[in-house]
Amino acid sequence: MSSIQLNGLTKKFGNLTAVDNVTLSVGNGELFGLLGPNGAGKTTIINMLTTLLLPTSGSAKIEGYDIEKEADNVRRNIGVIFQEPSLDIHLTGKENLEFHAMMYGMSSNERKKRIIEVLEVVGLLEKADIFVENYSGGMKRRLEIARGLIHHPKVLFLDEPTLGLDAQTRRKIWEYIKDLNKKYALSIVLTTHYMEEADYLCDRIAIMDHGKIVSLDTPANLKNHLEGDIISLEISGKSIEFIDALEKNPEIKTVKNNENSLSITIIDGEKKIPELFLLAQNIGIEIISVNLRKPSLEDVFIQLTGSGIREEAGNKYSHFHAGTRRRLMK
Repeated sequence: MSSIQLNGLTKKFGNLTAVDNVTLSVGNGELFGLLGPNGAGKTTIINMLTTLLLPTSGSAKIEGYDIEKEADNVRRNIGVIFQEPSLDIHLTGKENLEFHAMMYGMSSNERKKRIIEVLEVVGLLEKADIFVENYSGGMKRRLEIARGLIHHPKVLFLDEPTLGLDAQTRRKIWEYIKDLNKKYALSIVLTTHYMEEADYLCDRIAIMDHGKIVSLDTPANLKNHLEGDIISLEISGKSIEFIDALEKNPEIKTVKNNENSLSITIIDGEKKIPELFLLAQNIGIEIISVNLRKPSLEDVFIQLTGSGIREEAGNKYSHFHAGTRRRLMK
């Protein structure tokens, strides 16, 4: 049986369809990622699955319990770590967990035992009696994970679990998440703006755009969809004629243009570099620098949605040249 099952799940806010007829399943013990630009519908799905929002139509089940008809049973089986911090900084780590465990009706003996267990899991047992206001950002995130585990959930929802943390702390949180998934066979659903995070952690990833799932597969298979290498060229001169010539080459899958730089997806990229230099020379374009690499999850995301995920968060990413945004609806 699947841990999570969505069947035609839809949520509308007036004339806006935030989630549009989504059907998918998450297996027992699976680490599943939801990626998409802001407004794609990720958070709305999470809010429905955690019983914070009612669907407009369709249905969903968590551990066999209907999110509308059996909401109390759903809540008993899930843990949620929200993007925004929700700890009481004027309490100790232990007191935060104690309060949360009491809300789930756990007995005094059970609470004491479980608090020690989850603090050990996230490496905070020695910090249990320190006020949370003195915790680092990484320690606070780990305490929130411990709190989400206190009642033995079977499904854990992580909304941007490492947002705002430094690279070293982020890596440590990744390892905690991996260990939790393996140790407890815990089904985990996460949303993230970090492509490398999704690539490293997730067994499968659903990429969303405009409320729909535009692709769902393993990270490896998603990257294989591009069927080629990525060549980045820094050029001098007008690029329009060069781009038009590139797009006529059947071995070139996409061309992305950003002022004086081009990103080209091409089969056997290493062998094709001399041909690109010759083409540029014939057109009167100077190639200043060249870089070859394998496709990343970021490349796939841009190909599917037409924009970089961090562009939605305020950073600038290059846009596709007209006529080259070919979606991979697989």
